[in-house]
Amino acid sequence: MSSLGILVGYFLPITANMSTIFAVLLVFVGCCSNVVFLETLVREFPGCGNIVTFAQFAFIALEGFIFETNFGRKKPAIPMSNYVIMVTMFFTVSVINNYALNFNIAMPLHMIFRSEVLKLCTVSFPCRYSMSKYLSVAMVSLGIFICTIMSAKQVNVGTKGSDDQGVYAFLHWLIGIAMLTFALLMSARMGIFQETLYKQYGKHSKEALFYNHCLPLPGFLLLSSDIYNHGVLFSQSTPVEVPVIGQAVPVLWLYLLLNVITQYVCIRGVFILTTECASLTVTLVVTLRKFISLIISILFFKNPFTTWHWVGTGVVFLGTLIYTEVWTSIYVVKKAE
Repeated sequence: MSSLGILVGYFLPITANMSTIFAVLLVFVGCCSNVVFLETLVREFPGCGNIVTFAQFAFIALEGFIFETNFGRKKPAIPMSNYVIMVTMFFTVSVINNYALNFNIAMPLHMIFRSEVLKLCTVSFPCRYSMSKYLSVAMVSLGIFICTIMSAKQVNVGTKGSDDQGVYAFLHWLIGIAMLTFALLMSARMGIFQETLYKQYGKHSKEALFYNHCLPLPGFLLLSSDIYNHGVLFSQSTPVEVPVIGQAVPVLWLYLLLNVITQYVCIRGVFILTTECASLTVTLVVTLRKFISLIISILFFKNPFTTWHWVGTGVVFLGTLIYTEVWTSIYVVKKAE
């Protein structure tokens, strides 16, 4: 039997129910289409990250308020003080990740930076891993480094004008890289904190999803002027007729609505996966989804992607597979046969 067949045979017992298959479809359809709508918006207005983030948070918070908290009548299983800490980190990570797109960060590089396997461990948290885990982290870091250096060269080559303009563009881009790096480390720490809470109070993923999106909403008041300005710009975009309602709406508002809906579908699919499947299966599904999203971004939007970018991406995903210990799983199945 081929390695692929063995791997499928290993995961088939885990994923052989309709709810899991449905969840996988939600992840791939929702997350991959979400990338298309997000990049469409960003290409039109690179600074629209705040209005996109606000719309996503508001939609998911409204859904959770109705179906998870029963209009606020259900008390949280995890103390609110812990949610305040988690929400502060989550809000910071979400806003910085989207705002980094203002700094000439290409969408493929943005997706690589946000790879799930990077959210492993921070120096502030005592944790121990096997050598294979450290190897995977080193490979992922190397892949990120290669992609970042190649993207930096493209910034220098693509900048026209005086040397001062080229230096400014490069420094502008470096700020975006620094923002993504900070968000990455903050996200890692948030994941560890969330895992600690789940061990102490039990796993309440949907409840956490609601509070992570509801509690930060007042924070968007600090960004209200930017959100309003982009709302005006969206309203000035080309109107298109929506067949279902027979009304013409600005096309960017339509893209934003589709982005919000697909983001919810994506998150909902991941939530179902985490409750139905082993963490190994979830990681592999999410990783494969990110790779497909990357391919869509490169081919559909003609994003520049050199041979070295492919090398870096390959190293990142190989590091991910090593981290999930797929090879060990294949060996166990072979031995069982």
